[in-house]
Amino acid sequence: MAALAGVSRGTVSKALNGTGRLRPQTRQRVLEAAESLGFQPSPLARGLISGRTYTVGLVTTDSIGRFSAPVLLGAEDALGAGRISVLLCDTRGDAIREQHHLRVLLARRIDGIIVAGHHTGPRPPLPGPLTVPVVYAMDPSEDPRDASVVPDDTAGARAAVRHLIDSGRRRIAHVTGPEQHHAAIVRAASALTVLREAGLPLASGRVHFGEWSEAWGRQALHTLLRAAPDCDAVFCGSDQIARGVADALRDLGRRVPQDVALVGYDNWSVMATACRPPLTTVDMNLGELGRVAALRLMEAIGGRPSTGVRALPCRLVIRESSGPADL
Repeated sequence: MAALAGVSRGTVSKALNGTGRLRPQTRQRVLEAAESLGFQPSPLARGLISGRTYTVGLVTTDSIGRFSAPVLLGAEDALGAGRISVLLCDTRGDAIREQHHLRVLLARRIDGIIVAGHHTGPRPPLPGPLTVPVVYAMDPSEDPRDASVVPDDTAGARAAVRHLIDSGRRRIAHVTGPEQHHAAIVRAASALTVLREAGLPLASGRVHFGEWSEAWGRQALHTLLRAAPDCDAVFCGSDQIARGVADALRDLGRRVPQDVALVGYDNWSVMATACRPPLTTVDMNLGELGRVAALRLMEAIGGRPSTGVRALPCRLVIRESSGPADL
């Protein structure tokens, strides 16, 4: 197998056991060689040799799966390369249920845990003492000694507003979710910073905080236009809000993007592609976030733990809703 993959026997062992620092291409080459030879390592034998079960727990607070599902898929892609299985537990945002799932996972002798949230705000760490490493994805741990992976919302919001400015918009408003939510606070602060740097005021003079819903987007748009009828762009804190804003603009006879440009956040395909016109939005790259969280967990399992929050880049997805103004 080593000869077929063009690597050493030690590299084969690391690739099959999910250990060591290997390039993804090298690990994949070994796995492909093993498959071509019909090699199937015994999970029981691997566990007896290594003292591991080759299973990890993924604990999520997102019962709908809107955010945790992409994170899970990204984590599974990374864990699958090491033949590691995932046990999914949904806490439904309930602390007692979370403790129950934690006890069950530890009783199964899992090798580690990924905790996937959906708010991006800091959360209390899992109650300890814990006997396995833990990595937090989306919602970072309040303990700086823990390992966390989050989307860079500051840079994501900056890219959205910068795009509107570069498209010629000068009277930009911001409609977002609840004022107490971390994501809404961070995105609003970044938007205001970019506008200030460009020497531009915030249309209507204030951030419109509300709910993460289409209904709030429709309501906020009417309030916004009463205060700033000359508004020529709206940056929304979520795609749901942006979809509501788009509906309200169309009802009022305002054209998107000719009269008012529109940018959302999340790149939720159900909302973004069904919006009329299709919505420019910020993608948090949740699959990559899950992959990186899984890699940090595997490194910790292998004896190389890391600490602190790692912020991953977001990506601006440009569609028809943010074209240049109709001059």
